[in-house]
Amino acid sequence: MLAVSGPDALAFAQAQFSSDVLAMADGHWHWSSWLTAKGRTLAVFQLVRVGPEQILLVLADGDADAIATQLQRFVFRRKVKVSLRDDLQVRGRFGAPICAERARAAMEGSDLIELDVGSPTLPRSLYLGPASATPGDPEFVARWRQADLRHGVPRLVTSQREQWTPQQLGLDRLGGYSVKKGCYPGQEIVARTHFLGKAKRALQLLQLSAPAEPGASVQQDAAALGTVVCVAGDLALAVLPLDTSDAPLSVDGEPAQRLPLLDGLAR
Repeated sequence: MLAVSGPDALAFAQAQFSSDVLAMADGHWHWSSWLTAKGRTLAVFQLVRVGPEQILLVLADGDADAIATQLQRFVFRRKVKVSLRDDLQVRGRFGAPICAERARAAMEGSDLIELDVGSPTLPRSLYLGPASATPGDPEFVARWRQADLRHGVPRLVTSQREQWTPQQLGLDRLGGYSVKKGCYPGQEIVARTHFLGKAKRALQLLQLSAPAEPGASVQQDAAALGTVVCVAGDLALAVLPLDTSDAPLSVDGEPAQRLPLLDGLAR
C-alpha cells in the first residue's frame, strides 16, 4: 500500500493517474491506473481519498516499494511525499460491508478503512488496518483472485505490464480511467482511442480446461486470436477481438470456454 500525502498530494495524483482525483470527495474511493507515456498500463489499483492532503493506493499486484520509488521521480518541487505504508495490512471478506457502500468508504481515521469491493452477485469487503503477524490463507487468496477475474479486474504479473491500454483491459467497466481530464501520462493516446472509436480488442473471461500462464496464446480455428493476460485457477482474462465468430476457442491447444463477466464493480 502506498500513501501520497502533503499539501500538493491531490494535484500530484491528478497529474499522474488516469482518474479524476479532484472530483472525488474525502472518504471516497475508485479504481484507477497508472500508465506509461505510450498509454500502456503499469498498475491497476484502488485509490482512496482519505482527506484533502492524503490519498492511499491499494495495490493488489506489483512491488509497492518500487512503484513508490518510480513515482518519487515526478515529485520535483511539489510539497508531497510518496511513502510505503508497511504498517497497514489489507484483509478481505466475502460478504456485504458493514458500513461502506459502493464508492463511499467507512473510515475511522486514516488507519481503519472499510471498502465495498463487491457486487450484488458477489458481495465482498476490503479492510485496511494495522498490520498483524497472522498468516494469509492461500485458499482464500486464490478464491479472492478468481472473484477479481470474474468481475473483470486484471491482475497483472510482470510480463503483462506495459503491454495493454486501459481500453484493452476493460477498465472502463470499472470506471478506472478518465477521458475528460488531461495531463496524465498516456492521456492523449487514451483519449484518441476513446473518441475515434479504434479500440478493437477488449478483456474477456475464459474458463480453462488445462493450466495456462499469462502470455499464452488464445486460438480459434487453428489461428492466433488473442493473449491471456492473467490466470486464477481455471479462470483467465484474455484480450480478444471484439468481433469474433462463435467457433470454439483454445488456449495453448486446450479447449477454453467464454464466460460472462460480472457487473456491478464500477466506482
